[in-house]
Amino acid sequence: MSLPNPFNTLQTFEGGKKFYSLPALEKAGFNVSRLPVSIRLVLEAVLRNCDGKRVLESNIKELASWKPTEARTAEIPFVVARIVLQDFTGVPLLVDLAAMRSAVAKMGKNPKIIEPLVPVDLVVDHSVQVDFAGSAEAMQKNLDLEFSRNRERYQFLKWGMQAFDTFKVVPPGIGIVHQVNLEYLAKGVLNQGDVYYPDTLVGTDSHTTMINGIGIVGWGVGGIEAEAGMLGQPVYFLTPDVVGVYLTGALKEGVTATDLALTVTQLMRKTKVVGKFVEFFGPGAAALPVVDRSTIANMAPEYGATMGFFPIDAECTNYLRATGRDEKHVATYEAYYKAQGLWGIPQKGQIDYSQVVELDLGTVVPSVAGPKRPQDRIELNKLKDNFVGSFSKPVTENGFGKKAEEFSTVKADIAGTKIGHGSVLIAAITSCTNTSNPSVMLAAGLLAKKAVEKGLKPNPVVKSSLAPGSRVVTDYLNKTGLTPYLDKLGFQTVGYGCTTCIGNSGPLAAPVEEAVVKYDLVAASVLSGNRNFEARVHQNIKANFLMSPPLVVAFALAGRADIDLSSEPIGTGNDGKNVFLKDIWPTIQEVRDQMQAALKPEVFRRLYTDFAAQNPKWNEIPSTTGNVYAFDAKSTYIQEPPFFTNFGMKPGTIAEIKGARALGIFGDSVTTDHISPAGAIKKTSPAGKYLLENGVTFEDFNSYGSRRGNDRVMTRGTFANVRIKNLMLGGKEGGNTLGPDGVETSIYDASMAYQKAGTPLIILAGQEYGTGSSRDWAAKGTNLLGVKVVVAQSFERIHRSNLVGMGVLPLQFKEGTTAQSLKLDGSETYDVVGLSPAVKPQQDLTLKITRKDGSVENVSVRCRIDTPIEIDYYQHGGILPYVLRQIVARA
Repeated sequence: MSLPNPFNTLQTFEGGKKFYSLPALEKAGFNVSRLPVSIRLVLEAVLRNCDGKRVLESNIKELASWKPTEARTAEIPFVVARIVLQDFTGVPLLVDLAAMRSAVAKMGKNPKIIEPLVPVDLVVDHSVQVDFAGSAEAMQKNLDLEFSRNRERYQFLKWGMQAFDTFKVVPPGIGIVHQVNLEYLAKGVLNQGDVYYPDTLVGTDSHTTMINGIGIVGWGVGGIEAEAGMLGQPVYFLTPDVVGVYLTGALKEGVTATDLALTVTQLMRKTKVVGKFVEFFGPGAAALPVVDRSTIANMAPEYGATMGFFPIDAECTNYLRATGRDEKHVATYEAYYKAQGLWGIPQKGQIDYSQVVELDLGTVVPSVAGPKRPQDRIELNKLKDNFVGSFSKPVTENGFGKKAEEFSTVKADIAGTKIGHGSVLIAAITSCTNTSNPSVMLAAGLLAKKAVEKGLKPNPVVKSSLAPGSRVVTDYLNKTGLTPYLDKLGFQTVGYGCTTCIGNSGPLAAPVEEAVVKYDLVAASVLSGNRNFEARVHQNIKANFLMSPPLVVAFALAGRADIDLSSEPIGTGNDGKNVFLKDIWPTIQEVRDQMQAALKPEVFRRLYTDFAAQNPKWNEIPSTTGNVYAFDAKSTYIQEPPFFTNFGMKPGTIAEIKGARALGIFGDSVTTDHISPAGAIKKTSPAGKYLLENGVTFEDFNSYGSRRGNDRVMTRGTFANVRIKNLMLGGKEGGNTLGPDGVETSIYDASMAYQKAGTPLIILAGQEYGTGSSRDWAAKGTNLLGVKVVVAQSFERIHRSNLVGMGVLPLQFKEGTTAQSLKLDGSETYDVVGLSPAVKPQQDLTLKITRKDGSVENVSVRCRIDTPIEIDYYQHGGILPYVLRQIVARA
């Protein structure tokens, strides 16, 4: 079969290797060399996949003619080279594929027509919980518990490995998906036959963007979009603006890559980069090593960008070599990007960006972020005043709404140690943002060493933990002799995976938890992760601060967040003198002296080969075989979802929605953490009652994340967050609403009553609806609760597309209109007028509101089905039925 050759771009490099040449496209009359590097990498994929069906020649022309500032109406069909999954999102995705195979088998077709068309790697990293901490046995005990809790899920993953040809699993205990991706899965350049092309991907974790630090285009999508990508559909997105961030200077002594990442997050939030590509360039960017670039790239979801991208240069080559990639492959990688004209970090004036923002790295100071949002950066020396101030600030202003005089008066005695407001109860060096960066991990180890040598002791009420992002971290902490000092301060390794940052922080000691609840304490957690939304880290810890690993150790020793570490002592040393942060903070030179132990190619090669042999517990897990999964009706972990019940080849029709009732009315910044089932399952919640009714004891509830393969649990847990505030109940916290009878009940029970009566449901919300992790269940649960429409003031990118992907209509209020300005209380009936088969992307529609007294108000709203392909998805009832009909039709 001959290869397509649009604009005569199929060329050769390095002795006959084929590639689709961007310089050749420039010769065809497009000013490609002025385009941002990130746009050029997407353009290569459009060029290479131009088949006249999924990708048209007009798509190439549109993207090659990208202008820095113009209306963004064209959608890009981006066919990615591979897909990466973590297990919380990967299991339900595999469940959906299994359900598709069941649907195809029921139609009398060959189930093997459902097969991922690109390589898929699933890393099991979200299932480990910090049940045990502060002891040498913690890691083994946590791993044992993980395997016993998740045996059924792991059996199912093993079925997937044998059923699908292109589906591979990295077993538990290896590392977190982003670090495994960076250190092992990423190749930089790939080939099919003799055609070479850039490594590109999407992942089902929003922090997939960490890979942007090594010049690879990739970002987080919902599981729904990832499934479509696996099955050969392009990932569609609107042509983005690209904000160039011009970095100059260098970080000063005492400043870490984490401080830089938090500074960039705050700066980019102010720049308003939601839905845009951010591309770093200039001498400051060129001087940063890949590990620092990746720390900044990881935080892209926190600053709202689709990507935080660093172009390709010699630092990338250095990193590939240092992490054990094959020398011949590295040479091809370098030759490929030079042939494409994509080698080197651009300097000022070389690229046309939509906007340029400048940052001098020399102005960055030690920082933390919190207490409720990652973009709320606080200079370290101002944390005490900020925290004390937020204590009595109203909740609406990101405060805690307490009386100021309570701050210092409420205390509880726990085994001789006093805890109160501001006490640090969780200190976690947790996987993700920072653990892939040896500079901050070694800094944490060096600080621990100096602290121990000074005679500082761990605070007994603080639950401290270390969850390295991969086993490589343990290797270099051992080689540098720093592990014993971290151990001595309570930072024993608890496991390799995503722990505290996603709410897998495990329980606090019972007396501590009882005191927090009894006195309603505003206690704190300190963590080196990227997310600190309310009730995410731990349901009873209200103040959560993001910071560098060495600062996590320092605050664990201090035991409180209401401290100015620039002037107040952390504690008292052996000699009876005060010890200050500056006394134990490692210098840049001290960190550099240890760095040569960190990136040893042979260590990476050894630790990233033959996972099965290194993981006897994984080998013990049995697996079923066959192309179609035998769902067990009694399982409380894996159930066949209802998405393909009564599936037929005929799509539905788009019609007006009439007589809808409100299931919830919410304010601003309702995140997917508020919507999606996450963390612990309460006994009294609808999901808890379901599990008890099905014979599961409370001790075996596990987390919502581990039960994502069971829609019965997940639907009951949607909108069940203990901190969500439904304005239909006057802003009262918890997952309740008013039922059809006007009486307060759980959102799930109200939904069931409304669905029984055939009443469609609507959600109304404020700004930034759906920010947070890319959680498919936030959209799937919304759909299964019978919600047909979500009207918000603005939407987060992934969640908006996920709603459409599940057949839920997103509508946007016009500027100045809110649920509050309309004085909505949930007693109204709603119609969506103007919705028809002829609806156009981003068209204006009318929301007709009929109040209890019979009065009617018509409100103009924008349809946030953004692209033509999304109209198709919506008509088919979602992306999955659309793709399944296409596959069956082709077969």
